[in-house]
Amino acid sequence: MKNKVLFLLHLPPPIHGSSMVGQYIQQSKLINHEFDASYINLLASKSIAETGRLSLQKLLGFVKIKMKLISELIMDKPELCYFALTTTGAAFFRDAILVAILKTFGVRRVYHLHNKGVGDKKNNFLYNFTYRFVFKNSKVILLSEYLYSDVEAFVRQEDVVICPNGIPEATYADSEKNAIRPIEILFLSNLIKAKGVFDLLDACRIMHQKSMDFRCIFVGGEGDISKEKFEQKVIDNELEEVVSYVGRKIGKEKHALLAQADIFAFPTCNDCFPLVLLEAMQFKLPIVTTNEGGIGSIVCNGESGYIVPQGNPESLVSKLESLIENENLRNEMGIAGHEKYLKEFTLEKFESTLFSILNNTLANE
Repeated sequence: MKNKVLFLLHLPPPIHGSSMVGQYIQQSKLINHEFDASYINLLASKSIAETGRLSLQKLLGFVKIKMKLISELIMDKPELCYFALTTTGAAFFRDAILVAILKTFGVRRVYHLHNKGVGDKKNNFLYNFTYRFVFKNSKVILLSEYLYSDVEAFVRQEDVVICPNGIPEATYADSEKNAIRPIEILFLSNLIKAKGVFDLLDACRIMHQKSMDFRCIFVGGEGDISKEKFEQKVIDNELEEVVSYVGRKIGKEKHALLAQADIFAFPTCNDCFPLVLLEAMQFKLPIVTTNEGGIGSIVCNGESGYIVPQGNPESLVSKLESLIENENLRNEMGIAGHEKYLKEFTLEKFESTLFSILNNTLANE
């Protein structure tokens, strides 16, 4: 008899890290074969721009989620609930109501945290009280050991397990790059200020003024930065010759851009465990990024890429320049990152680790 597990998770659209992981879980042959699994999508937003904003549609969506959850608990009586918990904002308090329902029905909970911010809110009375209620008598899955400090005020070390995200293997032609063309720097994420979009543009401005031979391609959907605002910033800094924005790309189009790139730049200021870094490692790209969230578990500074201070275009320029000028260094770092991806961040590794966590939780009454 299979154990009944209810998954409360995020599913696309919109496309972001937690929704992609939710999709991987929902489509996992291992999870669906080993458990009697049912799924509820927690997302009401249809685009990145809607994320974090209250609306009548979202309120109605929450009522539907709550009613569906109660129905699942009454009809299916799950033994365990996997919950992709949001840790701050209005969505956290929505999730806390769902936690209260789960507690009322006596369902054990495993929270998978794809975001952070608990530590920043712990001195707020309402958040503090709610965190203590939510995290009491539960297991917490973190994406990296570096993220424990964010929740340590509310979660015991023995109640934490680490499960790094993984991504499916991409199919692409590993062809030789044209050595004559300019070095290609790739940024892959939605146009969001906190992802370091303007920091990278400032770095491009400095490199262009130094007459460095490069091109920087920005790939992703519009976020709190519109296409028009981005392109105006490019014009203001006279970067039309070296910077281009190609919009959101998925599947083979995205893989083609990754395959043709030489360097991956991602100077983020707000992330937990960016899947885009795993994609770059798949394609043997050296990475220049920041020590944000769990990135220290992904990028080995000086081995598979460089970790630079946040909000510091000059540091970005220094490391990008080193990679632009040294093909051997790019190749060595790209290979080191690819080997780490194969060892730690494949989708099979993620599914196996998550299955073991859920199975062990069920076994420990």
